[in-house]
Amino acid sequence: MVKIKLIRMGAKKKPSYRIVIMDSKKSVKSSYIDLLGTYNPLEVDESKIIHLDEEKTLSWLRKGAQPTDKSRSLLKKVKLWEKFMASKNKKLQMEETQNEKVD
Repeated sequence: MVKIKLIRMGAKKKPSYRIVIMDSKKSVKSSYIDLLGTYNPLEVDESKIIHLDEEKTLSWLRKGAQPTDKSRSLLKKVKLWEKFMASKNKKLQMEETQNEKVD
């Protein structure tokens, strides 16, 4: 299974993180499949705390990548999780209406 995870970077007591796509069975220290963005919790400017490539992130979510708890909370902060869930619900509703027309 492919997961969206955080990899810790930065110096001692000055953490920064990369938001990446990884195989869930591999160690966090191993190489990642794709880099989605960065998270810097110590940044003063709120607009620079979370930087994500929205298109790439949404495409990985559509392909079935599962976010960890922390990465899901970051996706919610930048409102990408709501976009994904809305598009998923819309797709399910369209499939249901097509199934009703066939019956």
